[in-house]
Amino acid sequence: MSSNTFLAVFLGGKTSAQAVAWNALSDAERRAREQQGIAAWGAWVQKHQGAILEVGGPLGKTKRVDAGGIADISNELGAFTVVRAASHEAAAKMFENHPHFTIFPGERVEIMPILPIPGA
Repeated sequence: MSSNTFLAVFLGGKTSAQAVAWNALSDAERRAREQQGIAAWGAWVQKHQGAILEVGGPLGKTKRVDAGGIADISNELGAFTVVRAASHEAAAKMFENHPHFTIFPGERVEIMPILPIPGA
């Protein structure tokens, strides 16, 4: 990967204020917000289509593997996208006012460079 490739991870806690407010919506209100959010997310993808290398998608349940074995765990990771940008700052600016946290109950998007493997 080149140094101008960035991984964006979408995060949000299941017990955050945003999640609590989302879960308090009526089914009809939630469905309406979901439709609004899906449309807004699609518009974001269209706007940045030239910079998106991998649209990514929602993430499912997590398993952790360590020296103790395999375990089901919970974390705040919700989705991912891979983008190309001139700089880390430019990549971050692409996610300002993203529907993940302006419409959906997500809390934040974290963007990090994908670095080359040392010695590769």
